[in-house]
Amino acid sequence: MSSFDVPAFYAEWATRSGQIFDAAAGKGPDSLETVRLGYRKFFQESFPPPEGVTFETVDADGVPTEIAVPEDAVPGRHVVYLHGGGYVTGDPQGYRGLVGTLALRLRARVVVPDYRLAPEAVYPAAVDDSVTAYRWLLEQGVAPRDVVFAGDSAGGAMAVSVLVAARDLGLALPAASIAVSPWANLEHTGATMVSLDGVDPSVSRAGLRQAADVVLGNAPQSSPLASPVFADTRGLPPVLIQIGGHEVMLSDAIRLAAKLADDGVPVRLDVAPGMGHVWHLVVGHHPAADKAVADAVAFAEEHLAAA
Repeated sequence: MSSFDVPAFYAEWATRSGQIFDAAAGKGPDSLETVRLGYRKFFQESFPPPEGVTFETVDADGVPTEIAVPEDAVPGRHVVYLHGGGYVTGDPQGYRGLVGTLALRLRARVVVPDYRLAPEAVYPAAVDDSVTAYRWLLEQGVAPRDVVFAGDSAGGAMAVSVLVAARDLGLALPAASIAVSPWANLEHTGATMVSLDGVDPSVSRAGLRQAADVVLGNAPQSSPLASPVFADTRGLPPVLIQIGGHEVMLSDAIRLAAKLADDGVPVRLDVAPGMGHVWHLVVGHHPAADKAVADAVAFAEEHLAAA
């Protein structure tokens, strides 16, 4: 492992997340644009893209989208990756490190929609844009069986909810989906929202509540496409849920896995003891992150091959 300071990264991430949520709520000394740019730069500096991957931008039916292209991509193989950031920050440029790593290891083109953010665009704008980008990908001739969805945090929830929306629109669904640290319940009623608050190194219950108030607009916290623990998930493809054992979102991720199982969806739940929110980001710097990324890639390959 490298000398990358994982605890320092999480501490800085927590600080920047708090600034983002304050700015989105109209609080704090800095503008939302300023803190978003700082958030992107922090991610870019912490996780630069790996060698062997290029990035191109496309217009996916009105949704700005970035595609990571590895040198040895398997023809036709794609991942749709939905970035995190609490629906109020994050963008493809800041995620090039993790996305590029996935592209290389899965030998797939990774499509990252730059979906609209709150408070400028509230629920369900992010879901709508992500469905649009997926529909655009299918219209390019990509076969659904050659596509895997993935996402983290807010994007981890959308790795389920976008498929629910796509199914309801009659779109063919991908081979599988990977939900990393999903923010799956905006009611925040899971037991670990209390028991692990303060243990999770980068996410707090208060911060999530503040973000949810901004993101939802006038929609209920239990809206199925915002909180997929309340969604009808019947007919979805296999889902892998990866969650850290120190995450405040742990109980709600378990609840999401149970909901998928109750609805007859093949689901696998992996809990990484002692890990915090989206520990995959520190791949190459922590053995648990290396294992989580390897497991996600193996899950994707298994279902792409099966399809």
